[in-house]
Amino acid sequence: MKKYWKKYKAALEKISGKENLSLNEAADLVVQTSTTKFDSSVELHMNLGVDPKHADQIVRWVVVLPHWTWKTVRVAAFVSDENKDAAKKAWADLVWIDDLVEQVSKWKIDFDIAVATPDAMKSLWKIARTLWQKGLMPNPKAWTVTQDFEKAIWELKKWRVEFKTDKTWIIHVSIWKVSFWWAKILENLKTIMSSILDKKPASIKNTYVNSVSLATTMWPWVSIDVNEAYSVNK
Repeated sequence: MKKYWKKYKAALEKISGKENLSLNEAADLVVQTSTTKFDSSVELHMNLGVDPKHADQIVRWVVVLPHWTWKTVRVAAFVSDENKDAAKKAWADLVWIDDLVEQVSKWKIDFDIAVATPDAMKSLWKIARTLWQKGLMPNPKAWTVTQDFEKAIWELKKWRVEFKTDKTWIIHVSIWKVSFWWAKILENLKTIMSSILDKKPASIKNTYVNSVSLATTMWPWVSIDVNEAYSVNK
């Protein structure tokens, strides 16, 4: 623990006095200050001037980042018999089979995310509670219930991430790992920030972005100039 706090203190000293950084500086610094033994995630935190209590001010979307994940994502496709072959060709790891629902009902879950076509949703009633508890229930708002299941599978096998404002008006989303080149972190950062800006609710007349920061797992955050955030869409 003492060794950890020594490293944490060193990271704080490196960040001290460096506020409202450019995107380039922030991406570079956040990698420099992470010294965990494991490969830490780089996370974006954006505090927005919205009120999630109003449905029309919830900012939620999915975006495919330009740099692919290092992690293998196992996708289960709940589709009708006539769509089985198409789902397999789209690289789905598990495709609707007679005993799949039974396996899930016994908590034999061998996938990371599930995609379903609208007509297949009625067949999930038996395992709906299990999928909800595991955070695996297909959801139209997350674009995992869709007729265009082939595109959804393809994007998820790359790195499609979902972002959504929480109850404190903040979006938290992982954009990469520190082991990868900071320039790739920067490109992923710009892509997701641009998408968040594009989803500004029409009812927001005042400041949309209050603050922006980057942080790695268990390490201090790096402040980014809000004007830099707006610059990605110019």
